[in-house]
Amino acid sequence: MRPAENAQLALLLEVSGTPKPGNVDRDRDLDDLRYEQFLSGAVGAGAGLRAAESGPVGETFERAVQGMVDPHGENTQFGALLLLTPLVRAANEENLSPAGVDSVVKDTTVTDAAAFYRAFEHCSVFVSDPPADAGELDVRRGAAAVPAVEERDLSLYEVMALGEDEDDVAREWTGGFERSFRVASRIGELPGSLSDRTAAVFCEQLAEHPDTLVAKKHGSETAEWASKEIAEHLGDIDMLISLANSFVRRGINPGTTADIVAAGLFIALERGVEV
Repeated sequence: MRPAENAQLALLLEVSGTPKPGNVDRDRDLDDLRYEQFLSGAVGAGAGLRAAESGPVGETFERAVQGMVDPHGENTQFGALLLLTPLVRAANEENLSPAGVDSVVKDTTVTDAAAFYRAFEHCSVFVSDPPADAGELDVRRGAAAVPAVEERDLSLYEVMALGEDEDDVAREWTGGFERSFRVASRIGELPGSLSDRTAAVFCEQLAEHPDTLVAKKHGSETAEWASKEIAEHLGDIDMLISLANSFVRRGINPGTTADIVAAGLFIALERGVEV
């Protein structure tokens, strides 16, 4: 399959894995997001992902986000698409490696950054307050922030660097997609179906890395508690199912972990892992 199709398959596999405590999967919905919406979001993002094989990262990311939102109006895979877009480009250039994707993101421009900001106009994305000296660059301003981005001549890579201390998707961009490639390797090592491996790797990643979306919504102590709970019950499917239901009730949604797992799935598929 071409890279764009593997990216869509990665999105579908990610949401199908279960249990993924706190997140939508094939066995559970959230109050405001349903499994079927993730499926339709993955399909809707297809045109943007196909364009990402050779087009500008920012423009094709915005197109993928708009396509994701069109079927249902919700944010289902914003962060995952932000990771997948440059990965698709690197794969299409036959350079899907940490160095290859690092080259893609470092080659982004202020035009890419402007498109990234415009993508926030298409759906609601939970973000933290920006630093006091960066209010004009608050992504929640959407297109209204573009003049400040252009005035400072910030590339999309440089915009990501502004958030790397508190957001693991941004940290992937500035760190050679380190966790995404490690997830891909782990998926290749594990037995079982890809859906089962997806859930297992999700839990391993959450146990090792407190989720930055949870930290933003609920505070770092809750994020660390959630990771500790998962770590204590790795491999115990009954307890993980119980935690999955408990996290959903408490609104603990480790969405950043899911984004990174989706990126890792894409890399694994490109490497030839069997479905």
